[in-house]
Amino acid sequence: MSSIDQIKQQISGELQHFDHYFNEVMKTHIPLLNMVIKYLLRRKGKQMRPVLVFLSAKLLGKPNDSTYTAAALIEILHTATLIHDDVVDESNERRGFFSINALWKSKIAVLVGDYLLAKGLLLAIGNKEYEILSLVSDAVREMSEGELMQIRHSRKLKISEVEYFEIIRKKTATLISCCSSSGAKSVGVSEEQVVTMKRFGELLGIAFQIKDDLLDYQINNLTGKPVGNDIQEKKLTLPLIHALEESNVSERKHILRKMNSNHNKGSHKFKEVLTFITKYNGITYAENKMKEYAAKAVSELAVFENNEVRQALEKFVSYAIERNK
Repeated sequence: MSSIDQIKQQISGELQHFDHYFNEVMKTHIPLLNMVIKYLLRRKGKQMRPVLVFLSAKLLGKPNDSTYTAAALIEILHTATLIHDDVVDESNERRGFFSINALWKSKIAVLVGDYLLAKGLLLAIGNKEYEILSLVSDAVREMSEGELMQIRHSRKLKISEVEYFEIIRKKTATLISCCSSSGAKSVGVSEEQVVTMKRFGELLGIAFQIKDDLLDYQINNLTGKPVGNDIQEKKLTLPLIHALEESNVSERKHILRKMNSNHNKGSHKFKEVLTFITKYNGITYAENKMKEYAAKAVSELAVFENNEVRQALEKFVSYAIERNK
């Protein structure tokens, strides 16, 4: 399995410069805001989205000022949406760290998220990156639509496989496709190449989200307990959707009642739902779908020169579906 650190080697110089650039972009003289932003910068994750921007740019040209603006804009707006998500979900943790709302309460978290949204917009406008701003703004719009669609279906506990794929395309794949298409756009390639990279990112993003959904049915490596967040939040994801579609009416009704119940929370509910999913090969079905989308993503890259950067992008796809967290 390829590690994210191995993938980053092809753009190590660009990422080092990006870290300095991003820190400068995020500077503020408002003490409380500065404190929150410093905390955000300290707990940054694997930088998967900037990595995808720079790899996509380097596949087709030489990363430039537009590439750095695109990567920063996407990272800023992505961070803003995560902060708002934690407020909506009343989540106290993000990637093993306290969330902003846990440390500074929801009002400050919402305001920091709003500030970052404005910061990202102003960064793009200040650098006259209107086309990239349009790509990113469209992605954020679709992400919001996807989340609202998922909430609606979760309340009704009814969702088809077609609806599931449309939701994850909007809420996850659209931002990942924005990374690859923005990276391509930043180096001035043809519209055809930008569209190809957008398709690559969308297919990768769908595979990435299916993997996230599958991870929710695994054992938490830190606690040794089932994760099961989606079950507790009444989210129907692909393994369960497939099992429900394959089961008979009485089984389906029983599992949906169990999902909708506020009793029997925790591992008991998780185990019963997982047993049901396993009976109808829901995990295997979702894994196969994930691999199909990953293979389609890799096939989109076949039109480009087979160099080390393209190979790094192919490894990025493998990492996305083989990771354990």
